Amino acid sequence: MSSPGPGSLWRLVAGHVGSSRAQWLAGVVDVVDVVDVHPVVLAAEGPSVSRAVLAQALGILLFDDLLARVPSAAGYVEAKLARGETVHLDHGAVRTVTGVDCGELPPGQESVTRVLAALGYVHRDTYDLARLRMTGRSWCHFDLPAAIPQYFVSELHAGLFTAPFQEAAARVLGSSRDPVDAAAAARLAELRGRGELGLDDAEALVPVLVSCFGRQHDEPDLADYQALLAESEEAAWISTEGTVCNHMTDRVADVAAVADAERGAGRPIKDTVEVSGSGRIRQTAHRAPRVTRSFGVGGGGRVALEVPGSFFELITRDAMPDGSGLDLAFDAANAQQIFAMTRGDPTVGR
Repeated sequence: MSSPGPGSLWRLVAGHVGSSRAQWLAGVVDVVDVVDVHPVVLAAEGPSVSRAVLAQALGILLFDDLLARVPSAAGYVEAKLARGETVHLDHGAVRTVTGVDCGELPPGQESVTRVLAALGYVHRDTYDLARLRMTGRSWCHFDLPAAIPQYFVSELHAGLFTAPFQEAAARVLGSSRDPVDAAAAARLAELRGRGELGLDDAEALVPVLVSCFGRQHDEPDLADYQALLAESEEAAWISTEGTVCNHMTDRVADVAAVADAERGAGRPIKDTVEVSGSGRIRQTAHRAPRVTRSFGVGGGGRVALEVPGSFFELITRDAMPDGSGLDLAFDAANAQQIFAMTRGDPTVGR
């Protein structure tokens, strides 16, 4: 879609990544944009910025961050653009830990949901991820639930693991810093109360919003990483990646057909498509690439390991039988299978 000219969304995105990248991502006249955006959000302009526009800007910027970290996702997007297609951002996923000291951050999901709530998101459903000793929660935008990307925020319950695991998690996460300073907190409170911000305040808030979806703690020590990995590959992933988007997702019409095409293109798609209990939600994913991370070792040294990074997901959502729109739910069994995309033993970097 194209707007009559650079509106608020484009200004927010351009203010963070620059004009050229914003043109590629968010679109202006005669520029093919990557992300499909609701016309109301795309056309919005004026002295105030709505929470819907800010939420969409955040989703686009987090997607851009993931493209830089996941080569297969970038290849997928380039192939879609070559066919004249766009990406419909369905949801992003974030992992958190509760039950241990998280330094300056609120524990668990609150570190990100305090931001999502200010952007107009509401808690929709809760999912028991018991096999992983985690709980998942979906957060859906109140104003445009089917158009603005949802978030699937999971909490790993450290208290369900051994004492050595909890001690390692506390050492890693206890160094966390809070990216939300007093000025950002005031802007979030205003946004939550009014549903909009002045353009200058919105532009100042965007970098803070993005930084909330990053790693807030120091590089872990190798011994702590190994203690976490021994009991939970998800916890080990959090220790190196933090609250970056674990994955972002393109909503497609036929996920099975897209998966076959991805396989034919040589991208690392998983072997199966997961189907929800209702049959209305079908999803699959690229396998996570290996990324190099640094770990502390005794005597002040460092060692580099290759560990799993983030990944890219594909989803098809069918309509609800009552005609109320798309089924925007998730499925606990599907989610636990998709989580496996970031599993795998680390190797010493060469």
